[in-house]
Amino acid sequence: MHIEVLVEELSMKEALQNLLPKILGEVNSFDIHPYQGKRDLLSKLPQRLKGYKSWLPDDYRIVVLVDEDREDCKALKEKLEGIALDVGFSTKKSVSTGQQFQVLNRIAIEELESWFFGDMDALINAYPKVSSNIKNQAKYRDPDAITGGTWEALEKVLQTAGYHKGGIEKTRAAREISLHMNPSNNRSRSFQIFYDGLLKIIA
Repeated sequence: MHIEVLVEELSMKEALQNLLPKILGEVNSFDIHPYQGKRDLLSKLPQRLKGYKSWLPDDYRIVVLVDEDREDCKALKEKLEGIALDVGFSTKKSVSTGQQFQVLNRIAIEELESWFFGDMDALINAYPKVSSNIKNQAKYRDPDAITGGTWEALEKVLQTAGYHKGGIEKTRAAREISLHMNPSNNRSRSFQIFYDGLLKIIA
């Protein structure tokens, strides 16, 4: 199986470069295509999918991943689903349980950085000066419910520990934390839904 992954930005690509081999194993391949933000991806997605429709082999799948960014998650998901269905692709949501599908649409809630808070061990392994007490703090217990922006929260945690003092370098942080992440242990619900979708693709 080969998976074409469309993501809204470079930091997502950096994270998935490390995460996908842990999820997909060695027998499955992937390519990750970053865009210049969510608006850029959404505006180009219909044409991109039409292009895929003209040549996509039977053993290829497409994954689209965007941040929620405090949007209406349901409306955003329906938009992604509608684009794929209009082109003539089947999506995970559009088929019955157990049936094969071609496109998997997934949303990081509220942002990619919530997935890093979902694996505190990875965060601390990447940045050892971060206090291990962070695991017990109530505001980080549900990574998808962190308020005030997850990348801002991550920046604050890292800067308090003496890292990224000039402002968080999102791509570097994504690369360094994802290197240590264990997909099956992540506490972010949106990550687990993403993870489960990928496992369904290769099942």
